[in-house]
Amino acid sequence: MTILFISDLHLCKDRPEISKLFLEFLQYPAKQADALYILGDLFEVWIGDDAIGPEEQRIITAIRAVANHGTRVSFMHGNRDFLIGDGFADMSGSTLLFDPTVIELNGEVTLLMHGDTLCTDDIEYQQFRTQVRDPDFQAQFLSLPITKRLETADHYRSESRKRSKLKPVEIMDVNQDAVINTMKHYHVNRLIHGHTHRPAIHDIKIDGQEAQRIVLGDWYHQGSVLTVDARGYHLESFNKTNIRSIITG
Repeated sequence: MTILFISDLHLCKDRPEISKLFLEFLQYPAKQADALYILGDLFEVWIGDDAIGPEEQRIITAIRAVANHGTRVSFMHGNRDFLIGDGFADMSGSTLLFDPTVIELNGEVTLLMHGDTLCTDDIEYQQFRTQVRDPDFQAQFLSLPITKRLETADHYRSESRKRSKLKPVEIMDVNQDAVINTMKHYHVNRLIHGHTHRPAIHDIKIDGQEAQRIVLGDWYHQGSVLTVDARGYHLESFNKTNIRSIITG
């Protein structure tokens, strides 16, 4: 079994080279894998399944081809594309996952998250997250004309960038107590998440037992993937020249 995990691609028309790299990733490594998990922020912004442009449709069609080839594709919402719904899932052939979700991986129960709920020190963000994840708020937003949704999304992104520059870096990382408490709550010794853009494999201890937190990397300048197979867990970066090594090693 070969299972791939990615997150934080932030695909958008302003970064066509990353979209092209993702399409190449889908064409070769993803089609060779048994399963592909996308743990949020596939897109920089998503304003509704009824507002899909040509660029988004190209990505969706490519994901569908992977699913049709036999790779199980699962998607978890991120903080940028939490409005992705059943329409996207049907078109792409993917399964929507709750955040968090527990799966069995190499015979061990493993917790999957996007990761933003672990950043509990960023109180301002957590309050904003509660607001935009409210079903009534989402229903009201989705009832707006597409042009108005685009304007609102652009405003939120602009404000987010401004506020992030004023926050200490540590505040926007995970809170270690939140990590441990969450893993204890779900009775797991391995957690895989994205969001923080700080790829690493952290060995930790929970009540004296060995545990592990794997952080997926972003796709701003290159690709990042966690490969899980018979050899173990491999977190690596790649570009178009070494993309085939993801499966072959």
